[in-house]
Amino acid sequence: MSVLSDISELLQKGKANEVKEMVQKGIDEGLAAKSILEEGLMSGMAIIGDKFKKNEIYVPEVLIAARAMNAGIAVLKPHMTDSDASNKGTVVIGTVKGDLHDIGKNLVKIMMEGKGMNVIDLGVDVAPEKFLQAAKDNSADIVACSALLTTTMTEMENVVKAMTEAGMRDKVSILVGGAPVTQSFCDSIGADGYAPDAASAADEAIALCKS
Repeated sequence: MSVLSDISELLQKGKANEVKEMVQKGIDEGLAAKSILEEGLMSGMAIIGDKFKKNEIYVPEVLIAARAMNAGIAVLKPHMTDSDASNKGTVVIGTVKGDLHDIGKNLVKIMMEGKGMNVIDLGVDVAPEKFLQAAKDNSADIVACSALLTTTMTEMENVVKAMTEAGMRDKVSILVGGAPVTQSFCDSIGADGYAPDAASAADEAIALCKS
């Protein structure tokens, strides 16, 4: 398992090129892409996130680690998608209005694509109207909303309202997630699904498409 711990440690140090090499080594050794993502890249990023919360590191270190993570994901991505998998649904994903965090959203996107889903990424600071329009334009099965701030998670309720007012609630499921979001919050705003992490979000999306 040393390859996975090496990936985690190199990511924490922001060594993008070395992370790419170790991810490739893991693939060459036959490690599952899911294991490399979750036990290597994501575990390293989780440590970075924890240190950031404790003010042990600051934004520049987080951004450097995220760059290393994205470098690793670029190597991993072709192996995350089963080329034989048919499209299992269309997801419109974005970080809600007022929130500029995208690391979690990007992970969810990778995991959903790995499940064979078609993902339309609207980026960050996405207004409810933009979620609604993208859902209409792409005949989306799911709208997935991410938030990292308690002050922006209320925007998720505005997305639900926009979908309801447009008569889209019976056509589109709404999936919510992010650090401050909980199942009880999901229930309180009338969303359809909640996931505590990227892997669960992909599983929940598949389940919502089948329901």
